[in-house]
Amino acid sequence: MKLANVAVAGVGMTPFGDFYKTQTLTELARTAGLEALKDSGFSFAEVGEAFVGYMQASPMTGVKIMKEFGLTGLAVNHVENASATGLAAYREAAWAVASGRCDVAMAIGFEKMTELMRQSSGGRGAGRDQIDGVILPASYFALWAMRRMHERGTKPWHFAQIAAKNWNHGRDNPRCHRRADHAITAEEVLASPLVAEPLTAMMACPVSDGAACAILAREDLVRARQPGRPLVRPISSVLQSETYTPGHTFLGPVVGPAQMTQNTARKAYEAAGVGPQDLDLVYVHDAFANEELEYYELLGICAPGEAEKLVEEGATSLGGRIPFNTDGGLVARGHPGGPTGLAQIHEAVTQLRGEAGSRQVENARTALVHLVGGGSVCTVNLLQRA
Repeated sequence: MKLANVAVAGVGMTPFGDFYKTQTLTELARTAGLEALKDSGFSFAEVGEAFVGYMQASPMTGVKIMKEFGLTGLAVNHVENASATGLAAYREAAWAVASGRCDVAMAIGFEKMTELMRQSSGGRGAGRDQIDGVILPASYFALWAMRRMHERGTKPWHFAQIAAKNWNHGRDNPRCHRRADHAITAEEVLASPLVAEPLTAMMACPVSDGAACAILAREDLVRARQPGRPLVRPISSVLQSETYTPGHTFLGPVVGPAQMTQNTARKAYEAAGVGPQDLDLVYVHDAFANEELEYYELLGICAPGEAEKLVEEGATSLGGRIPFNTDGGLVARGHPGGPTGLAQIHEAVTQLRGEAGSRQVENARTALVHLVGGGSVCTVNLLQRA
């Protein structure tokens, strides 16, 4: 889907972390939403539609939280697409504006995974088991990593180096769940507790809480409200589920076949009229660090079999040819679920505006944002500074 006449007017998010005892879901969502509205220059009364993304709260939670901002009669749409929920909400808000259905739309996501984790006091708890079974399936990603090691000669060091990179990117992000007080090395990552061979605890994302929000509006309205500020436009968005092909083998409900990311990215590039060679920075689903390595190839950043070389050259680190996950990614920033994709949008917009401070990518103009979701869905979104 090509997008036109729409811009990201504002972004906001809470820090991600463990807020089990300190903040309610409503407080988190309200903080992120008010910050995004302030950043946008629009009032809540001007928002025509809201797209509310969450995974675990009760069915009416979205509309209840929207009432925290005011009773304006706006349309409230609930969105759920597992880990891709936040980006799905963003996509719907962008399309609502681009299609002319409304002039201003809000996409907001929130989640308290720590509450889910603590639902049961027996053993690891039902919540933790549910997360393992649906969102953080360590065994699945470990098998994916082992298969690559067998077929390509990949070493655990490659996965550890990606994780260390993302931990170090997160050190300069005040909204990051995991902020190390020193430079992380691959050796330190490898020495952390084993989760599922070859993946260690520092290669996996934490259980996080948080909220994030984006305000989308007509391009001319944003230019009028924000004269002199760099304009960031969504230029394409593609959302796909698993596709049947002859001889198809169902690989499980976690992230689907690798081909899904490749196909989704190709359609997003075609709709936007850009290619992987035009990208300045990329954000991907890295619930486990070995995922990021796979996406180097599946998104067309390098040819098949060359992903390890990118790691060895430092090409995907800040200062490298094509930085990935400049905010720490899921591994360090955190992965609450509902708001994860909107946190990626927050960082992409911050970078494209040139407002990322010490982690700023020089001359960043085009960004790709990608997530996969349980149930075998994938979304790829391209944004560009005007």
